[in-house]
Amino acid sequence: MTEQDSKVAIITGGSQGIGAGLVAAYRQRGWAVVAASRTIRPAGDTGVLTVAGDVSEPATAGRIISAALERFGRIDTLINNAGVYIAKPFTDYTADDYAAIVGVNLTGFFWLTQRAIAEMLKRGSGHVVNISATLADYADSGTPCVLTALTKGGLAAATRSLAIEYASRGIRVNAVSPGIIQTPVHPAESYAGLGAQLPPVGHVGQVSDIVGGILFLESSPFITGEILHIDGGQIAGH
Repeated sequence: MTEQDSKVAIITGGSQGIGAGLVAAYRQRGWAVVAASRTIRPAGDTGVLTVAGDVSEPATAGRIISAALERFGRIDTLINNAGVYIAKPFTDYTADDYAAIVGVNLTGFFWLTQRAIAEMLKRGSGHVVNISATLADYADSGTPCVLTALTKGGLAAATRSLAIEYASRGIRVNAVSPGIIQTPVHPAESYAGLGAQLPPVGHVGQVSDIVGGILFLESSPFITGEILHIDGGQIAGH
């Protein structure tokens, strides 16, 4: 299968952590990938096109979509993985915090998804996966993060709305809602001593857990509008 014949996934936040895991997983399935991030190096793989840019800027969405079409000729899946998380008391949030979180988590999602779905409609098929967060469903006074809850909860609501809007036109829209996931972005020791914050399974999740969940959704054509909680039972325990 040539690059022009391969299915194509766009993955934001594709330079590290969950995003990098998704890039590798989709390539293993034979997909071509467009990986976007604020800073990302060119890939040593002709099946991976990297696009550097801030998704909170509308022009970046246009560059990502144009690059995908120019290089691979199609867009089959968009994974809105890029996200900003800042935990602090509500009254301590600043205008810069607000702009950073809303800019990536909502504005970036909005413009890129709008452009991607417009292209998917031309083919009559497509899949969008958003990354929500269990903390949007389960508030914890020990970890105040209202701006993250506001934006990730918004993504969950948008997921259900878009799924219904486009269900009859061949486009599925789903989300995964991670709990505490260990990624290389933070030192391993930072996940020690969580105590009562651990989910019912008794340990934190791994990048592979999120990747596996997204691949499950990718392989399930009858699932749309689903918010798949990958949180070790955190939401079920409350």
